[in-house]
Amino acid sequence: MKRFLRENGLSVGFGLLFLAALVGQAFTGHAHTIAKRVEHGFDPISLGQYLTSSDFAVDVAENWQSEYLQFFLYVVATVWLVQRGSPESKPSSEIGTESDEKQQVGRFASAESPKWAKTGGWRTAVFSWSLGLAMLVLFLASWTAQLIAGRASYNDDQLSTFQDPLTLGEYLFSADFWNRTLQNWQSEFLAIASMAVLSVYLRQRGSPESKPVGAPHRVTEESG
Repeated sequence: MKRFLRENGLSVGFGLLFLAALVGQAFTGHAHTIAKRVEHGFDPISLGQYLTSSDFAVDVAENWQSEYLQFFLYVVATVWLVQRGSPESKPSSEIGTESDEKQQVGRFASAESPKWAKTGGWRTAVFSWSLGLAMLVLFLASWTAQLIAGRASYNDDQLSTFQDPLTLGEYLFSADFWNRTLQNWQSEFLAIASMAVLSVYLRQRGSPESKPVGAPHRVTEESG
């Protein structure tokens, strides 16, 4: 168990942080919802009712979709876009998908390479883009969940004030949907740009996301 935790500490640690934050969101969101319902003359709801409500679902989904969008764009964009001096970037001489030899695919694969990296054809092509594709699918799935849950939550508010509900298509082009979406996207884009630039000039000793403390600012693709 100790060896497992040592070798998987990053995923286990952030997995526990995720669960703690989700539980915290559930309780604080429930308290906030009760306060709103009482303020408007409605009966309180139980924690179980809140956890299965559209309000909770849309709050969770809108954060998930922006994170997966961030990683999808970062994984794909860094194939062609570089930032000189950043450990988050590769050198400008390697812009693009790189050679088969550099990527260890096909006849350049080693005995320990993943099976689909060796076989060639569509399997190798799919595997070559599998990380970006996975992030794209997760983004689209969570964005769709936000759309569906957001519409349900919005229509609940509409009906409570005796206004007409919106269809899914109408909600897709509504200000409420895009306000929820864009307020998350802009923060993700800012975070990526900040990390790419700040890592050129600042250091975090021992972190693979940083260059070695004594590395020159101009050095690219070198981690500490």
